[in-house]
Amino acid sequence: MNIIGVLKRLSIKELYVLSVLMLRHPFYIFPTFNATKRTLILCDRYFKNNHHKNGIGNAFRHALWNVLICKKVFKINKNTSKSAIWAQKVTDLHEKLAPNEPLENAMDLHNNKVGRVFFVKLKDTSEADVITSLRNACKNAIKISDITTFEKHKNELVYLSE
Repeated sequence: MNIIGVLKRLSIKELYVLSVLMLRHPFYIFPTFNATKRTLILCDRYFKNNHHKNGIGNAFRHALWNVLICKKVFKINKNTSKSAIWAQKVTDLHEKLAPNEPLENAMDLHNNKVGRVFFVKLKDTSEADVITSLRNACKNAIKISDITTFEKHKNELVYLSE
């Protein structure tokens, strides 16, 4: 992950928003970065480049990213709710700064939320157990083709294409 390349693509406004968020919680910066890096490594291992598309690998990546951010921040603050709120702020900001088509954006936000739900259930488990649980959830992931159907699948991973 090339953090400098990512930062170079951001506008002044986007850099400001990101800076303000990070400066409010400086102790969360490195855990968040490490969770992001670990997520990409694991997704490359399990899904190769397919996790960059709109399939099950992408659903897994978004959920795992949220779980790992939460778990790493939880080690610092020991607060489940604050950890989930932080992960939501970071991942929602990511969706704003790297916008997709509306359906893709809705899918990403949905799977991010599912990841935070998994964190609450799995906060005291190992990374391996988290991965196993999410990979099992992928087996039951729902293919979505309409933005109105997300609400029917609140705690399930969703994807758009094979």
